[in-house]
Amino acid sequence: MKSILYLTDFAYQAKGRRYCDEDIAITSYLSSRFHVATCHPACCEPFEDAADMLVFRNAGAVAGFQDAYDAFRARVARKGLRTYNEFTGKADMAGKQYLLDMTAAGMRVIPTVDSLRDLGTLPHVASYVAKPKGGADSIGLEFLTRDELLRKDPADTDTLFQPAIDFRYEVSFYFLDGAFEYALYAPDPAARWKLVPYDATAADLAFAREFVEWNDIEHGIQRVDACRTQDGDLLLVELEDLNPYLSIDLLDAATRDRFLAHFADALERAAR
Repeated sequence: MKSILYLTDFAYQAKGRRYCDEDIAITSYLSSRFHVATCHPACCEPFEDAADMLVFRNAGAVAGFQDAYDAFRARVARKGLRTYNEFTGKADMAGKQYLLDMTAAGMRVIPTVDSLRDLGTLPHVASYVAKPKGGADSIGLEFLTRDELLRKDPADTDTLFQPAIDFRYEVSFYFLDGAFEYALYAPDPAARWKLVPYDATAADLAFAREFVEWNDIEHGIQRVDACRTQDGDLLLVELEDLNPYLSIDLLDAATRDRFLAHFADALERAAR
């Protein structure tokens, strides 16, 4: 039986979600197929060499332990430690630069710039979103009018600027090792984490797969977060490829059990 060091923060406080409940459910299931130990990623160094696989899960925004996270990533690269997700992603795992790259490439993403000098390339709307390039969990996110935006430091290139989209709803598509698993959406735009199952169409999945295929992950979970505009189009909000929250408590039993079995299978493949 392979061994897993499951890296998480059971005390992490997230708005509208209980990360610890999800990790308890997942580690409970995995313990039937692996030897499982848990640890915060900021203090895993004494234990990581003994595990067959390091599973990086609900540790929250890494900005809260940035130095320890950077040291962890350096050890993973230096020692060749097996991790899940593997650290080859180009999306949130590497910051928010991908939103700029996708905008420049004409992909179906909320238009994004990192300079107020480029504000004219964005749609002219009543409200804009400003968020840190290295942000997560909406930390540092602001909604600003155009006048408020123009009062910000024009030399700031560590902040991303986007039009605030008038959307019908947000929807998330969950992929495991590149394969679609399930989708959830928030019918109320004002309640992002009040999710219910979503019956994804073929067009929806083609949209989501564009971003999964663009990313460079063979072993890992990816969550494609999108919004449905008033015109009916989907636009990417974020591509979470580091430690996406899975909302498995909102799944029906059959879908949840199938996902957990696929997750365990994926870990066994990655450990080999």
